[in-house]
Amino acid sequence: MASRIASRLLRRSSPTLGLLRSYTHVRNYSSQLSGLIPVGPQSSKLTRRNNYFPNASPYQLWSRSFASDNGDKFEAVVPFMGESVTDGTLANFLKKPGDRVEADEAIAQIETDKVTIDVSSPEAGVIEKFIASEGDTVTPGTIVAIVSKSAAPAETHVAPSEEAPQKESPQVKAEEKSPKAEEKPTKVEPPKKQAPKPTPSKTSPTEPQLPPKERERRVPMPRLRKRIANRLKDSQNTFAMLTTFNEVDMTNLMKLRSDYKDEFVKKHGVKLGLMSCFVKAAVSGLQNQPIVNAVIDGDDIIYRDYVDVSVAVGTSKGLVVPVIRDADSMNFADIEKGINNLAKKATEGALSIDEMAGGTFTISNGGVYGSLISTPIINPPQSAILGMHSIVQRPVVVDGSILARPMMYLALTYDHRLIDGREAVYFLRRIKDVVEDPRRLLLDI
Repeated sequence: MASRIASRLLRRSSPTLGLLRSYTHVRNYSSQLSGLIPVGPQSSKLTRRNNYFPNASPYQLWSRSFASDNGDKFEAVVPFMGESVTDGTLANFLKKPGDRVEADEAIAQIETDKVTIDVSSPEAGVIEKFIASEGDTVTPGTIVAIVSKSAAPAETHVAPSEEAPQKESPQVKAEEKSPKAEEKPTKVEPPKKQAPKPTPSKTSPTEPQLPPKERERRVPMPRLRKRIANRLKDSQNTFAMLTTFNEVDMTNLMKLRSDYKDEFVKKHGVKLGLMSCFVKAAVSGLQNQPIVNAVIDGDDIIYRDYVDVSVAVGTSKGLVVPVIRDADSMNFADIEKGINNLAKKATEGALSIDEMAGGTFTISNGGVYGSLISTPIINPPQSAILGMHSIVQRPVVVDGSILARPMMYLALTYDHRLIDGREAVYFLRRIKDVVEDPRRLLLDI
């Protein structure tokens, strides 16, 4: 009876399963996919985790877990990883067999081409065993671990050296006390003379002296690094990249930030940084030069009437590029909040695929690492990228006088197949004008 009820519920929920492809909050999704494959006997029953409601969303329908007849064991499986992600690598386990875990607590981490995804426990219990191993390639639905609700947590194991010595049997003791059999003396033969070893031949002076292999380490390349390497090489092979440079005087922008930083924090609850002004300046430049915001698609040019700015963020695992959506409709405070939120998620490895998809233009700030000047690489399928650099006091001529001013080099790399030098220089010049005199944004001039 219970198996018929479960099969009916699955048939009712099947028309809605396709909607799950648009569900991209992958970090908290592992508990919703867990339990699709029952453990133990085939006769299964629904647990009390989520009761069935006719109008429940498809996410609720999939969040129910199945257990064995006694409701004791559950399976932790790889969750749905996004529309364009088909598999991943089991990077590491966060728990050990015998550890106690709570419901939705992360057990392992799956590394994909774009994000790191957690595999969570479907129920509270004790990890009985791991089914997969670190380094395995896994797909959505792959069983990673078995969680038991009734098993007791593993106790602390005593090292072999700390264990009490075992008692010897009387037979062993008797053998030790019995006198050993007399051994007949053996004739000792004189050692044979060994032939002298040949002296190693000296290497020719033209042969290179390579370091020994023992001083090298070979490790597998992470999937995120593979993805970055492939995308950068594809960008070089696809685009006709050209970089143009300019320099900007940061005096007025830094003074504006210094004058209003306290009031800005008091009203908006976030610090006023330099990135928000550069994002606003880029939006103004893209609106003045729409070709920079466009992209080639086969034999067509796609003009995009919206501005989604990608912000490059360096993490310990690699470079990620989250997107600020509709930056053209945001003010300074909204941009600063968006950047802080995305940067925090990137550092914690909590970015979803949806937060990194798309983007029409990229800003990369190598100045935070001390870069003076560079030529950034276009982030496909975009057509241009702006590179910011460090602020350095340099002598400049102002009204006929030589003064020390905080200066920054700007670099714009663009696809020369689509964008001519004229439009690229005009675009970079617009950013320079807005940054050097932020009042232009207010007056729209």
